[in-house]
Amino acid sequence: MNEISNIAPDGQRADRCPGMSYTDMLEGDTRRAPDYLFEETHPDMPTDPLSVEPYISEDFARLERERMWPNVWLFAARVDEMPEPGDTVVFEINDKSFLLVRQQDGAVRAFYNACLHRGRKLRTKGGKTPNLRCNFHGFTWNNDGSLKEIPCAWDFKHLEDKDMSLPEVRVNVWQGFVMITENETLPDFAEWLGSPASHYDRYDFENRYTGMWVKKRIPANWKATAEAFMEAWHSVTTHPQLLPFLGDANTRYDLIGDNFNRAITPSGVLSPHMKGKDQMYVLEKMNEFSGGSDASTNRRFNATELPDDIDADDPLMARKVLAEAGRKGFAQQYGYDYSDASDTEILDNFTYNIFPNFSPWIGYLPTLVYRWLPGDTPDWCTMEIRLLFPTPKGEPRPRSVECTTIPDDEPFSWATDKMGAALANVFDQDMANLPHVQTGMKTMKQGLMELGKYQDSRVRHFQTTLMKYINGELPA
Repeated sequence: MNEISNIAPDGQRADRCPGMSYTDMLEGDTRRAPDYLFEETHPDMPTDPLSVEPYISEDFARLERERMWPNVWLFAARVDEMPEPGDTVVFEINDKSFLLVRQQDGAVRAFYNACLHRGRKLRTKGGKTPNLRCNFHGFTWNNDGSLKEIPCAWDFKHLEDKDMSLPEVRVNVWQGFVMITENETLPDFAEWLGSPASHYDRYDFENRYTGMWVKKRIPANWKATAEAFMEAWHSVTTHPQLLPFLGDANTRYDLIGDNFNRAITPSGVLSPHMKGKDQMYVLEKMNEFSGGSDASTNRRFNATELPDDIDADDPLMARKVLAEAGRKGFAQQYGYDYSDASDTEILDNFTYNIFPNFSPWIGYLPTLVYRWLPGDTPDWCTMEIRLLFPTPKGEPRPRSVECTTIPDDEPFSWATDKMGAALANVFDQDMANLPHVQTGMKTMKQGLMELGKYQDSRVRHFQTTLMKYINGELPA
């Protein structure tokens, strides 16, 4: 049920940032945006404080391992990591290890990564293999999980009539993402996710490839780290260099079902925190960011040519000019026709979150994908960041790049050659907060956090869904 109250006399919502909203901006786009970007879904949420216990308690982490992680769909791999028969990926989360194997028919199967003899992991890293052979005693399975060989078979006569196939977990391949779950009764992934699954259809994710991939250990709980990317209004303090061209407080937040929420943050517009700057200033500053140190990631194109009929009084002028530069730049780079792509799909930041730890953005530009993996204590996690690039028209999809692990004592800027300086700097600014979030939560006298009603609503929605799993309300 959508909120319909709390409207100010001037027609604006009293609980939203004053000024032009993201939805207002859509109305001014030069091309019609898809309907799902106009849909505002924001059910009324409570405003009571949230406990810090889920972030710092080992008992709570144990409940997550028991009640939540086995009962959700998890992003385990991209198909471009394993394009050929015999390719394998090892996916590990908590104390579980899963072995994904590309089959001869092109399907992907996933097995519990353990030998049925003494439990040794069958593989400790991915790669191509003709079969799955344990390095301890040599028990061997075919890539489809069927038993191939038992050394000294004379000593295992008692197993001759027993099914010794490797136990499997369910696999769904969706938009090029390999999703797995241990729960046999969950709906298939797209049904489990609901209507947002269709939002990806326009952008040919199946044909994208991982062109940038880094991971780093973060000294903060996986939920605290994920939640740092669930709202944009921290930019005014944490990312001040973005304010000249990022509508941070204009971000729209949508909460859809239990397992999905999103933030849509407009680009090419002045932050409402800044005053007295014109459209040429916005254009200049975004050109500096997109055409300079961010160029190596090619996420956006700077606008070097201005149209003759430019309207300096149009509050969306810079946005329109930058979107057109993006259409032309992407067409030249990838060979596709972007002439019908809306301004928002070329420019904006669609931070889509799929519960619990998966954030695959949408849009025509190379899209970010985040994954957060819990550590063996509540006080740390691993964050992975990918960029998915469109495969140039008429070319075969490239294989995924290898993941680059950033050393614990190095910042994201250590991987500037992979990420681009501007992108790495944004993540370093975020990470500067997180260790102090983790230690600060332990310091709070009352152990309670007071959240904003709207701008922190995704955090509350995420925590509400988490507690449904912990309390046994989900899976239904």
